[in-house]
Amino acid sequence: MKKFVFITLALVMIIYLTGCGKKQQSLEEMQEPMSMEELGTLSTQAKPAPEPNIPAAQPAPVTETKLESLPPAGPYKPTAQEIQTALKNAGFYTGLIDGKLGPLSKKAIQEFQKANNLDSDGKVGLKTWGVLSQYLNPLPTPAKNKR
Repeated sequence: MKKFVFITLALVMIIYLTGCGKKQQSLEEMQEPMSMEELGTLSTQAKPAPEPNIPAAQPAPVTETKLESLPPAGPYKPTAQEIQTALKNAGFYTGLIDGKLGPLSKKAIQEFQKANNLDSDGKVGLKTWGVLSQYLNPLPTPAKNKR
């Protein structure tokens, strides 16, 4: 009788351990990395649970969810309009804010760089934008007290 109980317990342990190994293996398979293309075309299915004893009328429609692309990695690149606005707020640009970096904008960038001890190359790189971005949204001037 003791042998029977011991053998039964041993079999139960073996079955239990082999079952857990299979679960772990499938879990590891599920954790494989996915490419950006695979992530972008994930489809989800909305399947409501059918109520007991009531047949399902129609299968739920398959909806495909398109994920938005991530912003590019690396530093923020300002638009031409942001550059012109910041230069105008800083007092270096007098032209129209048209979103085009023409000769007047390039000259204003160089003057701004000279005034702030930056390399005067006429290009808004990381260092130049780091200083110039402070002028993008200037603080409102306080109203003067009338007495």
